[in-house]
Amino acid sequence: MPDTLRGWIRRAEIDEGRRPGTTTQDAASIKALQAEVRELKRANEILLAASSFFARELDPRLPW
Repeated sequence: MPDTLRGWIRRAEIDEGRRPGTTTQDAASIKALQAEVRELKRANEILLAASSFFARELDPRLPW
């Protein structure tokens, strides 16, 4: 219990700017941006695979 309270106090101090560290709001933003980057990378992989597939369909001489 004391460690939990200490953690809450530390988090509040960081969020208020009285202690260095990543604020709760910044941590949430970072997490959301990381999820967006993962999704965009996944979409890019899908688009690359699709474009390769259609390029082969249009010109069968292209390498597999």
